[in-house]
Amino acid sequence: MQSFVYPAKLTPEKGGGFTVQFPDLPEAITSGKNRADALLQAADCLEEAVAGRIADGLDVPVPRVARRKHIQVTLPAPMAAKAALYLAIQEAGLTNSELGRKLGLDEKEIRRILDPRHATRLARIQTVLDFLGKRLVVSLESSAKVA
Repeated sequence: MQSFVYPAKLTPEKGGGFTVQFPDLPEAITSGKNRADALLQAADCLEEAVAGRIADGLDVPVPRVARRKHIQVTLPAPMAAKAALYLAIQEAGLTNSELGRKLGLDEKEIRRILDPRHATRLARIQTVLDFLGKRLVVSLESSAKVA
């Protein structure tokens, strides 16, 4: 089962604030004026890094196991669904055109579904995942409150 919870290193900055870095996504670096702000910025940064990788046709890495000194940052759900679909299509070895033909859709529709900036309905993503033999599972966990 693929999870989209990435470990991040939270480093205090001189003079206050924190820097956040993701070992799995070296391009994803952000900061915040305090711990709470840094965690909010981290989720946004993670989303942008994954969106950029999808848009550029690059690998979306499987998150490594977090070390004790790492925090866990969850990819926002809409982007996690897009990333899951992107990975499923790669795993199937299909091009957008091939997938479109198999689903009776235009290749442009497949591109829109995969577009990180296009607001695709979850049901649409699930339909394509079902076709690819994948199931999207949503879970709910308690999280630490941000003060």
